[in-house]
Amino acid sequence: MKKAIKSCALILSAVTLLTACVGERGSSLVGTGAEIPEYKNESRELPESEALSFVKDMKIGWNLGNTLDADKKTSVEQASETAWGSPVITEEMIDDIYRAGFNTVRIPVTWHTHVDENLNISDYWVGRVKEIVDYAYKRKMYVIINIHHDIVKDYYYPSYESLENSLKFSKAVWSRLCETFKDYDEHLIFESINEPRLKGTDNEWWLDTKSELAKESIDCIMQCNQAFVDTVRASGGKNETRYLMTPSYCASPIYACDELFSLPDDPSDKIILSVHAYEPNQFALSGDMNADAFAAGRSGTSINSVMDMLYEKYTSKGIAVVIGEFGSRNKNENLEARIDHAAYYVSEARAAGITCVWWDNNAFTGNGELFGLYDRNEMEWKYPDIAIALMKNCE
Repeated sequence: MKKAIKSCALILSAVTLLTACVGERGSSLVGTGAEIPEYKNESRELPESEALSFVKDMKIGWNLGNTLDADKKTSVEQASETAWGSPVITEEMIDDIYRAGFNTVRIPVTWHTHVDENLNISDYWVGRVKEIVDYAYKRKMYVIINIHHDIVKDYYYPSYESLENSLKFSKAVWSRLCETFKDYDEHLIFESINEPRLKGTDNEWWLDTKSELAKESIDCIMQCNQAFVDTVRASGGKNETRYLMTPSYCASPIYACDELFSLPDDPSDKIILSVHAYEPNQFALSGDMNADAFAAGRSGTSINSVMDMLYEKYTSKGIAVVIGEFGSRNKNENLEARIDHAAYYVSEARAAGITCVWWDNNAFTGNGELFGLYDRNEMEWKYPDIAIALMKNCE
């Protein structure tokens, strides 16, 4: 797709930093001495839009991954928070994220392991989610909460067979959360669902959009998105006008930009498209441990392609987009390439009017998806240079 204004990726400076001051908070991240590139990708032409201004103010975000989203049923409910190896979250941890310059925290939450047979969420779980939301909210950070690892046929599943269950579960969860958070201002954002997909099938991450299966699944997601919006808006208080995030199939930009998909109707006109994009896949997400360098020829990379398609369908028309998950895996300590990737990715997204939220799953060892930047067990930044690169390129 042709850009309205061709994005030029020119490195203006690559400064060796020992300490980098971040944001307007007067605090700092201490780097390792790595070179931190600063890209100034030429901004595309964007219309005047309240939604685009709102997303721009979110700046750069960080995910509290593998914590409240753990979907392991535990005999003691409090143990759910630490079931996937992360420690109990403290206010001091969120302070570290805030002082580093992140302006948005996404808090993924799994609910189906905390409901009774009538889909009532336990008071403990709602209270614990609220407590962690408050850590960030009271610092005037933007906070995103969602329905996360609940893609289960008895709860949420994008098929006609499971549609009744999906609508019932979504309405039950959001009705409770709307009551809990009805007095919170626009710094709290609701996200309808994380990566809705045909989990456990050959089509989990890929659909033939010409197939009846795709039409059915995407239609179910759109019906659930609309029910989510209707439930929130009807609940009163500040829920009537808060921003809401809704995804397409598996939160993929490809399906979000397909003609089968459309955003829900909203009387407040405050819908944000939610997508995830680990690009280029071989470098950022795949298990190919030989992918230890970021391709230099970026003008034709998938990063540019993703931003192009989202710009063409959404931000060029004043519709806000948040990339709720992105990042790159640590592959044999390929730090220099990851710094460069983070800097370029965020700069290219911001040039298209899009805000990004890094997926931090607190994972640092082994051969799995090592996206961790901030070690919550030690309460220290293991990869401060990547965080510095994000800050320098998110304006």
